[in-house]
Amino acid sequence: MTRPRSVYLVDYSCYRPPPHLKVRFQQFMEHSRLTGDFDESSLEFQRKILERSGLGEETYVPEAMHYLPPQPSMAAARDEAEQVMFGALDKLFLNTSIKPKDIGILIVNCSLFNPTPSLSAMIVNKYKLRGNIRSYNLGGMGCSAGVIAVDLAKDLLQIHSSTYAVVVSTENITQNWYFGNKKSMLIPNCLFRVGGAAILLSNKPVDRKRAKYKLVHVVRTHRGADDKAFRCVYQEQDDDGKIGVSLSKDLMAIAGGTLKTNITTLGPLVLPISEQLLFFVTLLVKKLFNSTMKPYIPDFKLAFDHFCIHAGGRAVIDELEKNLHLLPIHVEASRMTLHRFGNTSSSSIWYELAYTEAKGRMRKGNRVWQIAFGSGFKCNSAVWQALRNVKPSCGSPWEDCIDKYPVKIVT
Repeated sequence: MTRPRSVYLVDYSCYRPPPHLKVRFQQFMEHSRLTGDFDESSLEFQRKILERSGLGEETYVPEAMHYLPPQPSMAAARDEAEQVMFGALDKLFLNTSIKPKDIGILIVNCSLFNPTPSLSAMIVNKYKLRGNIRSYNLGGMGCSAGVIAVDLAKDLLQIHSSTYAVVVSTENITQNWYFGNKKSMLIPNCLFRVGGAAILLSNKPVDRKRAKYKLVHVVRTHRGADDKAFRCVYQEQDDDGKIGVSLSKDLMAIAGGTLKTNITTLGPLVLPISEQLLFFVTLLVKKLFNSTMKPYIPDFKLAFDHFCIHAGGRAVIDELEKNLHLLPIHVEASRMTLHRFGNTSSSSIWYELAYTEAKGRMRKGNRVWQIAFGSGFKCNSAVWQALRNVKPSCGSPWEDCIDKYPVKIVT
């Protein structure tokens, strides 16, 4: 049996939209009112969600949403996808000096916008990638699809030697804004914002010297066999035929249960023996003698130096901070990413990693836990180890504002 190839994260880049796409709360509410699509109850609901969301006043919505009335056309959605993907990739190629034709594997994940030709084909066309490129387009897999894409890249890099893989993680807002009055479908309007990331992975031993991180583990959990979990994030039409994504009231409970399943697998891979013993002894006692006994939550602060929790919303970060017994410093990157960029879906964990680097906190040997949740319902974890004291790359999304953070989040 051959030894697994090491997978290195050479570099990554996060897209920073232009300033004219910023949306302040007052502007958001005024536009929502002027569209004429929302009744007073829905407008008030959106106002309350915004105030409690943890988002700041400098997040971005796509060009089409700045018009009155909004113009969510196919052409506008393609424009958004191109701006985000090409913006991140241009920066990545510039920072790494990699030629597009050197890329052997391309994986794009975007849940809600999947045109023909695909997003991956758009990238192949734009950068004139080679004819034998192994390209994949992951759709409908939610906010945790970025880790799924990394896992797929890892598996492909085990097969194909001396290869570069590029992962592009994004979401498309333009055609997925909800213009109805069903409360559970209005929440994504208030949370999701424009963003995306491009990641360069390599299995070439020579790249270890310049790489930022080495991939240590990927653990994936899928609860799709359970009907409640399957439907808790669900794209559908409301009674008036308007399409949106509905978020169930059970979402946080399902996320918590899925996380517990995920860490049951991850724990033995990363935790000290003492924590593993405590975890499995209490699990055994609970199973054999006392089913009402609370399971022991291991101290993951003993295994990881940094946490990149998907910035899905304030409630998601609050729940993980509580359940994993984390300190405010451990969730700072997630809270500040949510405040500055909003929920950028699968790319949020990369904005968080960029925050940690921009703060000068990433030291050689540090371990990072990226945790992402998504429809299906899924919880996916990626563990990285820093190969050096990592400094932010040129064009970091935090480049001109890191000194302002952290900010106090209004409760």
